[in-house]
Amino acid sequence: MPPRPSSHTADPVEQSIHISKLGLLAVGLLAFGLTFVIFPSPPYFSVLWLIPVLVAVWMLRVRTIVDSDGLRLRRMFSSQTLTWSQIKGFRFPKRGWARAELTDGSEVSLPVVTFGRLPQLAAASGGRVTDPYAAADRAAREQWEREQAESDRSPETEQAEQHDTGAEATERADDADQGAN
Repeated sequence: MPPRPSSHTADPVEQSIHISKLGLLAVGLLAFGLTFVIFPSPPYFSVLWLIPVLVAVWMLRVRTIVDSDGLRLRRMFSSQTLTWSQIKGFRFPKRGWARAELTDGSEVSLPVVTFGRLPQLAAASGGRVTDPYAAADRAAREQWEREQAESDRSPETEQAEQHDTGAEATERADDADQGAN
């Protein structure tokens, strides 16, 4: 169950999980490399130009958009919308993209979503998906704070505090003696 929204919590921002545009550089290099095969070959080899074009279109089209309403999945030739009420959980296989387990027992592949993209998925889900990285960071930060607090209370520090307390008591006793004289 997602947390209840309040005036103190920010609205989750829509996240688009897609393939990096930097990958188009590789497609350009593929097209450049194909020119050395296509130009000296017969004209029907020019069909090879379709390979980088199709790869570029696929890279620009495929994505998963996450917002507070659910998931919008865009594939090469189809689109699909899933609401959060339809999703039972997520599965992250070793290879390939994540899979959403639906309440009707079926599974749907989530384009471009991997375990590394889980923080994006969690940020846009409005609390419906937990971020294991944030929990691990929080635990590490709390452990570090505990260790810092314990190191501040080291034996040398305690001895110095006791020495200071003893010195202050001696000064007060000296002041009391001088006041009595």
